[in-house]
Amino acid sequence: MSFSAAVESPSTESIFEAANPGFQENFDELPFAFSHCFNESHPLFQLSRLRRLMENPETRKGVYYDAGEIRVDQRWDSIPERKVTMEEAFDNIGNAGAWMIFRRVSLDPDYNMLLDQCLDEVKRLSGRKIDEDQKSQEAMIFVTSPNRVTSYHIDRECNFLMQVRGKKTINVFDRNDRDVMPEHELETFWSKDNNAGIYKPEYQDRAFVFEMKPGTGVHIPVNSPHWLKNGDNISISFSISYQYKDTNRKYVYQANYYLRRMGFQPTPPGRSALIDGTKKTFVEAGLKGKKLLQFGRH
Repeated sequence: MSFSAAVESPSTESIFEAANPGFQENFDELPFAFSHCFNESHPLFQLSRLRRLMENPETRKGVYYDAGEIRVDQRWDSIPERKVTMEEAFDNIGNAGAWMIFRRVSLDPDYNMLLDQCLDEVKRLSGRKIDEDQKSQEAMIFVTSPNRVTSYHIDRECNFLMQVRGKKTINVFDRNDRDVMPEHELETFWSKDNNAGIYKPEYQDRAFVFEMKPGTGVHIPVNSPHWLKNGDNISISFSISYQYKDTNRKYVYQANYYLRRMGFQPTPPGRSALIDGTKKTFVEAGLKGKKLLQFGRH
């Protein structure tokens, strides 16, 4: 499934185009394209401004980078060994084959204000009680070399990814497709391994494919598998996301992970409120007991 993320631009009075029905119809269920007002002329997305985030001791702690050839199916823990410094990768981003993520940008007041403005607007457009639902919120910036691949993965966050500079293609899969995302992979992801999602090329044609350019964005629901390929250009993307307070999904998947290891075929979450509640209670009790045991050792 191929889509263009180049929907009509929003007015200057808002960050996102208000007429997009996806914010209500598909919010945290299916991916959808939207437009936003950010582009490469925005002062907060200039390379010189982003470099200041690397020089600030607080925001520098949130910068991650790697460089080298990456496959779609490559695990995040098997990336090539770094051969350049963070500064060298950034200053030569045009030919470094690098991928950089700035995670703690909300510690900078300018970016924190932008994060709050975006989430306020998402709340208004979606009609969701984000303030009540969220456990944490985060703004991230991705700076990527030409033709670089971001490997297949899943996330815990409800995400809005906005393209600011350059072009890229994002492939997003339906998290409810159990051929693409089996229950045991979700159980492992929520229990112990962020790399649990396994790319299956035979199902690539089931992806929602969005061509992104400056001023366009894509919504990525929680646990929706995705991978990206940058165009022949330097790319800058801005992401706003939040994690839910609700622990039902996490604890039920963790309970199912251990039940499956014991030889059972556990009931997936959402099928029975009673079963889900029982699993959550047992996991919470186990965590509480573990904390008490650790406290008793001191």
